Amino acid sequence: MSIGSEQFRDALRHFPSGVTIVTMRSQESEQPHGLTVSAFTSISPKPPLIMVAVDHRASAHGVMEGEGAVFAVNILAQDQVELSNRFAWVKDEDRFAEGDWGTAVTGAPILEDALAWLDCTIYARHDAGTHSLYIGEVQASSVPRSDESPLLYWNRGYRWLKTHPGSDG
Repeated sequence: MSIGSEQFRDALRHFPSGVTIVTMRSQESEQPHGLTVSAFTSISPKPPLIMVAVDHRASAHGVMEGEGAVFAVNILAQDQVELSNRFAWVKDEDRFAEGDWGTAVTGAPILEDALAWLDCTIYARHDAGTHSLYIGEVQASSVPRSDESPLLYWNRGYRWLKTHPGSDG
């Protein structure tokens, strides 16, 4: 017997996560696509693998399923709330009209002033309920803002990192 989706969401809202914008291209889509994603994690250092989850209802899902799909995970800094919201909520405009965008080794769009970014080819795909899990093999990465704090999401809102007095951070 499993719990209901509202009970599940209520429990998970207490787990903080970083905020990313996942951007992608495929041979079948002329335009780049992207969306705000908090379901991101590292998987393996050898080979360097990461995982993102994309809802089947998102237009980006179709791009990720396309031939030759590549993607980048852009880890946001705490001053990039507006960009996160743009990629989460804007539907009828070019999401890439804001931000300093470049292209990574694979051809995926990267946010030049992200806290960090990882450029990936698709290593594996897995169907998982309402989402698909994409395992990416990292082909390139950069940390443009290494001394800044990440944007966090917790309890249904954005949060900022505050280090504990006496810690090294």
